[in-house]
Amino acid sequence: MTTRDLQLLDIRPTIDSIKISDNMSKDERFQNITLRPIIKLQNDLLIAIFKNYIKKHKNVFYELTTERRLHYIDNAIHKDIKFRNSLKGMVIGQFTTDEYKIYIENSSALNKRMMNIVIQRLQSNIQLFEKAETLIAV
Repeated sequence: MTTRDLQLLDIRPTIDSIKISDNMSKDERFQNITLRPIIKLQNDLLIAIFKNYIKKHKNVFYELTTERRLHYIDNAIHKDIKFRNSLKGMVIGQFTTDEYKIYIENSSALNKRMMNIVIQRLQSNIQLFEKAETLIAV
């Protein structure tokens, strides 16, 4: 393994809840060993990127109910191809060379898994997407 690969693996967080078993599919194994730790590592950046996305789209997000905000996150990632590709690049850029080789074998299915995890992570952090003046007024 290259120095870069070792450094990438070294900075990834450990997720204790991940269980690996022999009967897992290759995609599920890749999701649990590679995607989930990378996306957890990138959490703060994901939040910053989505806050910028909200701002670029005229802060419409802030006028929505919580339920509509959850849908907005999902819709932004599924419908905005440039945004989705930016998020994918953020994750793929953290792959080791060997992980990238695995990824390109089944990138379509792995992209779906990747984006679903990103959506879940953003939705679970929805409270962080409040307008600054709303937070101060409390």
